[in-house]
Amino acid sequence: MERVMSELAGFFSEKSGLEVHLVIYGMSREIFYEIPSSVQVHKPTFKFNEGKRIISALKTILFLRKTIKKLHPDSVLSFGEYWNSFVLIALFALKYPVFISDRCQPDKKLGTYHDYLRRILYRRSRGIVAQTEKAKEIYFKDLGHSNISVIGNPIRQISTEKEVERENSVLMVGRLIQSKHHDQLIEIFLSIAEPGWKLVIVGYDHLKQHVSDKLEKLIRGHHAEGIIKLEGKQSDVDRYYLGSKIFAFTSSSEGFPNVIGEAMSAGLPVIAYDCIAGPSEMIDDGRNGFLVPLFDMETFKIRVKELMNDEAKRKQFGNQARRSIQKYSINEIGEKYFEFILDNK
Repeated sequence: MERVMSELAGFFSEKSGLEVHLVIYGMSREIFYEIPSSVQVHKPTFKFNEGKRIISALKTILFLRKTIKKLHPDSVLSFGEYWNSFVLIALFALKYPVFISDRCQPDKKLGTYHDYLRRILYRRSRGIVAQTEKAKEIYFKDLGHSNISVIGNPIRQISTEKEVERENSVLMVGRLIQSKHHDQLIEIFLSIAEPGWKLVIVGYDHLKQHVSDKLEKLIRGHHAEGIIKLEGKQSDVDRYYLGSKIFAFTSSSEGFPNVIGEAMSAGLPVIAYDCIAGPSEMIDDGRNGFLVPLFDMETFKIRVKELMNDEAKRKQFGNQARRSIQKYSINEIGEKYFEFILDNK
């Protein structure tokens, strides 16, 4: 979500005569991805106090309302299934057109309170950006909003000029959270037991689930420290994409997984669970990768082993993947966002 917003901000800032402001207001205001100097960034001057959550939330709502009234924008773009309602509340009764986009599995239940807010507040938005056709179908049914546009995420085009020699490694990139099922991937990899191959997992703990501790225990229990590597948070993920031979993704809940697109851009064949939305938008099963029925670990194992033992297929899938993912370039996706907002403001 943060990467997409930063890339869109950069794309919009290059439009002649367009002024771009980025308002950051969450509990953490860290800027991890590069923001062009031409984009004006606004943050609250107060810290979000977890111990006084309601007061901090009210202060944040007032900050948003005051800041946006001062900026007086032509339109507002908001991301985040929990945060969109927050923005719509903050701008209640103001005339600014608000465009919103959830970034999660489209049928995900957020809890009684948040689901109710979405049903009531999302109808007040000027338009909704759905990441996939399946998401559009679900949003239209659940939210009753008629102005929904399907726009995927911009995918970074990873240059192969800096490609290093690829190792016999299976790569997974993603936050260490339970819905990514890294433990299943570890079990799958160990059950294959292909000599000379290793599994590399790039990602960091999130949502206070402490998944890394569980994965480390699992790896130690199998005495697999030499062939399974937990690399943690990395600023240069490209070297992993370009240095691996297979990308495996065992997530069961996605909106539009950028990491699949990035792996494909780097020329990697991808094997992924066919969760309700996301992977199937990018992977053409049997042509540029493999889609596996959700939680079918045996089929996943067969597909990984198939690619391990077939270099020609790996290259064929990788080349097809690199070509097919170009339709998600920032220029293509950014222009779709711009036209949707411009046509409906």
